[in-house]
Amino acid sequence: MKVLIVESNPGLGLLWQRHLRRQGAEVTLVPSQESAILALYRDVFDIIVLDLVLEEGSALAVADFASYRRPEARVIFVTNTTFFSDGSVFAHSPNACAFLQSEMPPEDLAAMVEHYAAGR
Repeated sequence: MKVLIVESNPGLGLLWQRHLRRQGAEVTLVPSQESAILALYRDVFDIIVLDLVLEEGSALAVADFASYRRPEARVIFVTNTTFFSDGSVFAHSPNACAFLQSEMPPEDLAAMVEHYAAGR
């Protein structure tokens, strides 16, 4: 299972990366829209864990590019805000499969990643 994590908070991204690696995933961690686009050019991912609020760039642009370049990749959006809490992110991103809070336990994220990767 190959996972791309797009997270501007390095501590949080590393926490998720370590946990997913312990579960057997091959994980690439990037901090921005630009680095995510480059990763999507270089590699194929089963799941993209994408923070809705990036310090550099737009998460929706990453999801849009992924739906074009890697349409098989599912996107799990994460956020620490109430932005899109009404579920409208699913209308904006056809490859969105889940919407989670950033503060969730890393084992919950790992379970979601495993679930959606298995459904591919």
